[in-house]
Amino acid sequence: MTFIVVSLIKIAIVMAFFMTVLAYLQWIERKVLSHIQLRVGPRRVGPHGLLQPLADTLKLFLKEDLMPAHVNRFLYRLAPAVAVFLCLLSVAVFPFGPEIEIFGVRTQMQITDLNIGILFVLAVTSVGVYGIAIGGWASNNKYSLMGGLRSAAQMISYELPMGLAIIAPLLMLNSLSFREMVNNQAGYSLGFIPRWTVFQYPFPQVFGFIIYLIAAFAETNRIPFDLPEAENELVAGYHTEYSSMKFAGYFMAEYANMTTVCCIAALLFLGGWHPLFPAPYSNLVPVVVFVVVAALAFFHGLQPARKWDNITFPIVGVIALILAGLFFVPVLNTILIPIFWFLSKVGLLLFVFIWVRGTLPRFRYDQLMRFAWTFLFPVALINLLVTGLLVAVTTGH
Repeated sequence: MTFIVVSLIKIAIVMAFFMTVLAYLQWIERKVLSHIQLRVGPRRVGPHGLLQPLADTLKLFLKEDLMPAHVNRFLYRLAPAVAVFLCLLSVAVFPFGPEIEIFGVRTQMQITDLNIGILFVLAVTSVGVYGIAIGGWASNNKYSLMGGLRSAAQMISYELPMGLAIIAPLLMLNSLSFREMVNNQAGYSLGFIPRWTVFQYPFPQVFGFIIYLIAAFAETNRIPFDLPEAENELVAGYHTEYSSMKFAGYFMAEYANMTTVCCIAALLFLGGWHPLFPAPYSNLVPVVVFVVVAALAFFHGLQPARKWDNITFPIVGVIALILAGLFFVPVLNTILIPIFWFLSKVGLLLFVFIWVRGTLPRFRYDQLMRFAWTFLFPVALINLLVTGLLVAVTTGH
């Protein structure tokens, strides 16, 4: 009974946090892109536009849900639900920290630990292409159909180099469980170099990490690989005929896919929740970060540039100081520090996704496919072969 209660609590906490992140990820993206392009971004709904995600959700929820003529009604409704469900399913196997004890109950900071966690995520995400392909076909629209076909071809093509990039560190970590992968990346070489797979002997997976990230851009249909949504060619691609909450489902699935691939990268290549510096220095990093945030907030509050800045920035500063203080509480310290490092790595990778969107142009479709088959796939294969050879030589197997 205790196990069921604890599992339900973990599911509620993880899903509430994950859905909040998905809602505000689009706000962060719009803000970052506005700064890159010298614009202001959302700022009218709530202080600094913080209520914009809520306004967008209400707008889409209350908007009329149009059903185009001659669509396959069952598949038309099913497609966005499939896309969202399969994206959310992957979160269940991601570990956010080590095993902890709360009120005498020991539990893992993870909904469930599968010994084949990476295979489960790959299987779920590979099936996710059906949500887009079926939606494009069921819409009875040529633009949507072309977007769905492009997405299917693109995802299938880039799954091969992504799979090869994932297999290489698995040879070094010798496990398919995410928790065991992270545990095998614990510690430091020479006392200060993290034993993450991007740094780990016998073959640091820097190339594998770069290959994985490039393939992840294509898997999530993000610029410069957003051909399924190319508005200058396909109006909006596979979701052209969708409106209201069905469109929101596809929108949410895209950001959920982004978060999923970033979580995998953090767990597989960047040591998961293990810090960049050895303790006790690593324990001070979150405190310093929040104190700096508080100082900047108070500084801007004293020099307001907008109407409510003298109120909103001090509030942010107080919240940042409270968060910094929580890291000094012994009971919370062991929980918050691993979560901080894991979320910092995922957040940095998400920022890279947004940064690339604001700086790179879209590929042509022939360039997209040629790059996958004539460059990325051979490089990923060579990386795997070299890694396998060096692992065999060093381990003697």
